[in-house]
Amino acid sequence: MSVQDNSPLAFFGAMHDAFADVIASRHGRRDLIEGLLSLAFGSFDGNLQIQAEGQPEVDCRRGCAACCRLRVVATAPEVLLIAAFIRATAPRLRERGIDLAQRVADADADTRGLSEIARVQRKRRCPFIVKGACTIYPVRTLACRGHASHDRRACAGAMAGDDGVIPISQPHLMVRSMVQNAMQSALRDHDYAWGLYELNHALHLALTEDNAAERWLDGQDVFAPALIEEMKWQEMANTFDALKARLH
Repeated sequence: MSVQDNSPLAFFGAMHDAFADVIASRHGRRDLIEGLLSLAFGSFDGNLQIQAEGQPEVDCRRGCAACCRLRVVATAPEVLLIAAFIRATAPRLRERGIDLAQRVADADADTRGLSEIARVQRKRRCPFIVKGACTIYPVRTLACRGHASHDRRACAGAMAGDDGVIPISQPHLMVRSMVQNAMQSALRDHDYAWGLYELNHALHLALTEDNAAERWLDGQDVFAPALIEEMKWQEMANTFDALKARLH
């Protein structure tokens, strides 16, 4: 979905309504997860192209995984989509000696409960990076899609301890935030758990509980133990309500 009115309020409103339509048409059904994220990822790509027009090219390339040591946050639909992808690709990857579920479990055991700063200092690479490539790239999170740099050498330097500034792509950050917030707001309006979760721990829960998707679709906050605690959730909810009030 491409939004022609570039104002943040109009963008949020259009995306919120689009997500609400998907939820209304698929409420309680397993294909709700795919429907939400098909809209989210497609809208991110389409609107990023609009917002990034005239901006410098990003310098992210296959094999550059410097930022893949950062803490990653995700919504419940993203966690559930990745869990399904891991299960579907497990037989093929095991033939190559790669067990993603075990890699997630190991990473979760090492990083659970760490703050964002502590996670960076840990310097543990994302469990999905194999030979410099992301093994879940087609279903990677909005957080990953929205993090891009104009200088990969600066990223590598920062991970090595340099004090230089990383030239992060602002269009990527903005579009990711607007799409993600609109989806969260629509989920909240329809009584689905709408928080942001630390990816490793939430995925470990999803992969060890066979009915996680069904429980989430039933309105349960199945990933509550992985909720990002430093987020001010009530303030975010109030902001969503204020934005929607301005649209009507």
